[in-house]
Amino acid sequence: MAYRHFEAIEKHAGLLGIGIAIMVSLGGLAEITPLFVEAHSLKAPANVHPYDPLRLAGKDVYVREGCYLCHSQMIRALRFETQRYGHYSTAEESVYDRPFQWGSKRTGPDLARVGGKYSDDWQRMHLLDPRSVVPQSNMPGYPWLAKAGIDGADIQARMRVLRKLGDPYSDADIAAAPEAVKGKTEMDALIAYLQGLGIKNEPTAAAPASDGGAP
Repeated sequence: MAYRHFEAIEKHAGLLGIGIAIMVSLGGLAEITPLFVEAHSLKAPANVHPYDPLRLAGKDVYVREGCYLCHSQMIRALRFETQRYGHYSTAEESVYDRPFQWGSKRTGPDLARVGGKYSDDWQRMHLLDPRSVVPQSNMPGYPWLAKAGIDGADIQARMRVLRKLGDPYSDADIAAAPEAVKGKTEMDALIAYLQGLGIKNEPTAAAPASDGGAP
């Protein structure tokens, strides 16, 4: 008897389409709705702060030059990744990233915790001529960044937009932006951005389990 009902649906394109639409909708609601709820409840930890003007300019350069196409900023919870890059990434670390820079490909290494790993001079040489510090690198150079200045008014405008989206920039923060980037180049900004990645916001790793041995 039940088979006849299924047969009727299978032979009627309209009923079959309606049934498929209902099932897809229910599945979508079950999987997607919790993500929206979690996104609205996500709060920045005390050690994660919005980008200062120079690093904000550097992030814009990072996005404009397509760095995310070859570098990820998402350490997965896999042993071989955490051994190489550090603690796995958490959603709270990216709360001020608009758009987020997780990436989907690693032609180059993950950069989620690259901050402080190399000196400013090393980063500068790597951006000017990558093979001068990493002979096997296939990364292109970005020498023009050393000559491009930063528009303080543009950074102020970006900070105002980000404040509307929820970033806690004060009027004083925005007013001080032009002075913070005065005389700086896009290369200075990109280096500042890279040197801040993973600094002071790495989650505390869980304490190792006890061996349980007798005292």
